[in-house]
Amino acid sequence: MMLPMANPTHHNYEEYMTLWEEHGIETSTRSKRQSLRKSKSRQVPSPKIKSLEDIRTWLGECKRCGLCEERNKIVFGSGNSNAKLMFIGEGPGAEEDKTGFPFVGRAGTLLTKIIEAMGFTREDVYIANIVKCRPPGNRVPAPEEIESCVPFLKAQIEMIQPKMIVALGLTAASTLTGNDSTMGLLRGRFHPLAWDSKRSLMATYHPAYLLRNPAAKKIVWEDMKLVVKQLKGH
Repeated sequence: MMLPMANPTHHNYEEYMTLWEEHGIETSTRSKRQSLRKSKSRQVPSPKIKSLEDIRTWLGECKRCGLCEERNKIVFGSGNSNAKLMFIGEGPGAEEDKTGFPFVGRAGTLLTKIIEAMGFTREDVYIANIVKCRPPGNRVPAPEEIESCVPFLKAQIEMIQPKMIVALGLTAASTLTGNDSTMGLLRGRFHPLAWDSKRSLMATYHPAYLLRNPAAKKIVWEDMKLVVKQLKGH
């Protein structure tokens, strides 16, 4: 499968190429760039990715985009490294930025209740975000911020190998499906992961949206019942 390239002038170009290729994703310009590279050019060490801890180590104290300038803590993700079910949101909020853990504020409390209503605990699932640093003012992450962060999320998904992914909110849904439709059109049915057609994904409303619009909780529960039914079929 071919994956669209990041800007070749980006200082992490070689890191992205290495990460994608180690996970079996073919790149379209790698060989051309290699042939143009001078022999004395600095080589970026290949990460030895065998676990989530390796991905976290490779991420380091990330400064790959401007979100690093105002963050307090990187929010890598947490949960079961062998989870069948993975939840992916947009990005950390204020409480997550303080603690370094995903979904620990009011929206996180509601997500925990949803997970438990599905018959799981937070220890059973894995929770992460599209970006790992808090966007200032909880704004929507910029495309270049998403581009810098998503390769590490892809590596997490490849390592965990979840049977099902739930995309929480439109940013997560559009990034993971490659579909820019509204949430009203995306939710309620399964989609293939944009770069892995064999992996199923359900898009639904973000818990923060439910706090502002409680009537939508019923809609989300209908989506989660479909997820549970699909998981039982595996």
